[in-house]
Amino acid sequence: MHVITTAPEHVTVSPAATMTGLAAPSRGSSELSTWHVSMAAGATGPDHSVSREQVWMLTAGSLEITWDGGRTEKVTAGQTLLLPPDGVRRVHAPEAAEAYVAMRADGVAAVPGTEGTRVLPWAQ
Repeated sequence: MHVITTAPEHVTVSPAATMTGLAAPSRGSSELSTWHVSMAAGATGPDHSVSREQVWMLTAGSLEITWDGGRTEKVTAGQTLLLPPDGVRRVHAPEAAEAYVAMRADGVAAVPGTEGTRVLPWAQ
């Protein structure tokens, strides 16, 4: 058993959101990463894909997720979104939103038009 206490070094701030790492390999988890996402009203993340399935559990506000450049789904507080691996997604917050996300710990992100992959620092 392992108890994790959030610390400032577990927080990553991007132009679109603030991610607070919870469970991750660097904090004792061997298989899963979990984190909290907070997005301000009007914020939009970049187009990107992630190599592992993600489960988003919205606890406040709403998000609009555009999948593979076409289909857009609105997810509201109390709903759960399952994002399959590898599809290109864009996350937009029409209002302030918060969610908890879970994923296998070995997931990496890719941005269309760039080479290679990027680790998700809050999930490491």
